[in-house]
Amino acid sequence: MVRPTQLLHLARTPATLRPAATVLLLRDSPRGIEVLMTRRSMTASFAPGAYVFPGGGIDTADALAHGQSTRRPTQSDQHLTQAIAAIRESFEELGILLARRAEGSHLNTAEIAALDRTSPFAGLCAAQGLTLSGAEVFVLAHWITDRDLPRRFDVPFLVARMPEGQEPVADESEQFEPVWVRPADALARHAAGQFFIIFPTIRTLERLQAYATVDALLQACAVNDEPLFTSCPRAGLMNGHESRHMEHEPPFGELALVCPDGQIVHELAWQTERPVSLLKNVQRLTAPNPGFMTGPGTNSYLVGDPATGHVAIDPGPDDAGHIERLWRAAGGDLRAIVCTHSHADHSPGAARLQSLCTAAGRDKPPILGLPSAPTARAGSQFTPDRALADGERLMLVGADGEDIRSHCLRVVHTPGHAANHLCLLLEEDGLLFSGDHILNGSTTVIDPPDGNMSDYLDSLDKLDRLCSEHGVHFILPAHGYVLGDQPQSADNPAAPEHGGARAAIAHLKTHRLAREAKVSRAMRTLPEGTPDDWVKLAYDDVPERLWPVAKRSLLAHVERIQSLGGFNH
Repeated sequence: MVRPTQLLHLARTPATLRPAATVLLLRDSPRGIEVLMTRRSMTASFAPGAYVFPGGGIDTADALAHGQSTRRPTQSDQHLTQAIAAIRESFEELGILLARRAEGSHLNTAEIAALDRTSPFAGLCAAQGLTLSGAEVFVLAHWITDRDLPRRFDVPFLVARMPEGQEPVADESEQFEPVWVRPADALARHAAGQFFIIFPTIRTLERLQAYATVDALLQACAVNDEPLFTSCPRAGLMNGHESRHMEHEPPFGELALVCPDGQIVHELAWQTERPVSLLKNVQRLTAPNPGFMTGPGTNSYLVGDPATGHVAIDPGPDDAGHIERLWRAAGGDLRAIVCTHSHADHSPGAARLQSLCTAAGRDKPPILGLPSAPTARAGSQFTPDRALADGERLMLVGADGEDIRSHCLRVVHTPGHAANHLCLLLEEDGLLFSGDHILNGSTTVIDPPDGNMSDYLDSLDKLDRLCSEHGVHFILPAHGYVLGDQPQSADNPAAPEHGGARAAIAHLKTHRLAREAKVSRAMRTLPEGTPDDWVKLAYDDVPERLWPVAKRSLLAHVERIQSLGGFNH
């Protein structure tokens, strides 16, 4: 885990989570699913004026009403309590009553209007001979309010079919202006500034668009009787404006590393003129070489501080401006320059960076890495001043007054993307610098003969073991934002059980093996085919313009399949 002393921002305790429940009441229409939304009071303490789904806090009485409700065999006590709370809130706020008489009918709008919505809910239903329809309420999503907000809720977003014969009637105190709306229309109106909705509502409406009917959605929720997704979003700045992100979105891991307690201060917009501080001892400077293969550009990293000096990781292309900015960001004090591999966007700048140090009268920092293999392409030749051994440690040690500081980078050989590829583990802070082995926002190309798919997958397993042994939660790739998340805890319940780094590795390996299965099927389908034929089937989910690059990784999969005794063409 990251040392607290290296965090950029003072620790703070997020607001306590309050249990709540909300329900999406749904109906079918000729144009697709419609959902009932209502506008919150302009004086509400949370999301004033926003269009929301009915819901509110969970009361003690909700858990005591299980005996008055139907229940699915797979429905947990917690989910039933949440369902009852949502049923109660729908009644109190909108006069919608998800409850049935003994013969199975619902009350109609006129009958509901005669009831006192402020009466104790369970007693009112019992007096009317009604059984709550908890079994008809399903869990769609689990949202935990962002850490930066002063009021936070732990809330399931439930779904249920709107009862026939009922019309919403707002209580005109908490909720106003109930409206039926298609998810796509609500999102369009919000984008036009006419329908204010908050982040969890936006993302939930986006997910609803995948379902054509209410039955299709309810059936999807019933499969495991658990949320289809869980999220505790994080927020940063994009060109100075607040920008929120879920766990699967590229900026999330970086926000978790830099602002673990939810401070909205980290700028996410890519730029190449200034170094970006990720921790007190880690800076990133992105090279001005954006493109299809490099994304925003190559990330050069500096590890260390003024007391210890710095190690530069992946100086990048031989771009004079970038190299000078990298040198200045280190205060001219570089103790070593490490190249994760010899590709043209990673190692060529090393010699220029070394020269800047010596020209300024500094000791010559060694260029470290692994020499390129005979299989490397002509443009990827590389000979370091010294070859690094697998498991070797590069130490930075210095004193700031009486404070002794140290940063240790452990070398990890990871062939696969390139035969001479290596990663670096910052041991004290549990950070993995992954070079091109693991990227954020794209998949690493494995290009034989220097690239090897079996080696690549074996290296993923090696990195997973390393992350497990050293408590690594974050991966700093050569292209894209930081990957990962803080460890799972009461304040971070949406995090992966084994940490964000291991979850990213597992996801990547699963993706690779799934692609390999598609390659194998394509080879069996077209046994006399060529790689040009197979790529059309194996990469049918990838734009055709990317197939020439995809074919390089396909060849690596073909080699691996054949080496394992699979299809021989």
